[in-house]
Amino acid sequence: MPGKYFIGDVVKMKKQHPCGNDEWEITRTGADFKIKCLKCGRIVMLPRSKFEKSVKKVLKSNASIENQEG
Repeated sequence: MPGKYFIGDVVKMKKQHPCGNDEWEITRTGADFKIKCLKCGRIVMLPRSKFEKSVKKVLKSNASIENQEG
């Protein structure tokens, strides 16, 4: 489903990062996703399939902002 995740969204992942946080900000979308840990700032790249399986829920969405601009 294209357009489900947007740059700037904050998502909760199923597993915690070693720093103890499970909230991440999406900084890149496409075939690969780049996400940034909101606690320690670590940046991780994941293939779309793995990212979508790992997301538990979207905490903050920028969908309305993206739709207004595009």
